[in-house]
Amino acid sequence: MPGKRKYSDRAEYLKNAVSQRRKLLKKKAVSYLGDKCSLCGYNTCTDALEFHHTDPNQKDFGISYKGITRSWDKMKDELDKCVLVCSNCHKEIHAGLVAASSGNRS
Repeated sequence: MPGKRKYSDRAEYLKNAVSQRRKLLKKKAVSYLGDKCSLCGYNTCTDALEFHHTDPNQKDFGISYKGITRSWDKMKDELDKCVLVCSNCHKEIHAGLVAASSGNRS
């Protein structure tokens, strides 16, 4: 039977399965928060979009912390505490140059 997996292939199969799940969850999460940076509108590369917690005290876990995956329901609860921003805007938020909730630069 072509394509039949062997036990020796299991580790590689699991790595690929987890990688595909992470990509699927990131795609769903980006879509859930609007598919673009909430500050500048960037939407070219999904890998450049990040999740910023608007209130660090409300943060239960980092969305992509150490690649750990959680159920979609738990992720949605956490995403409701976040805004979607591109890498550049995320760095500007943490540098205090721009507010997370608006596109106004200080």
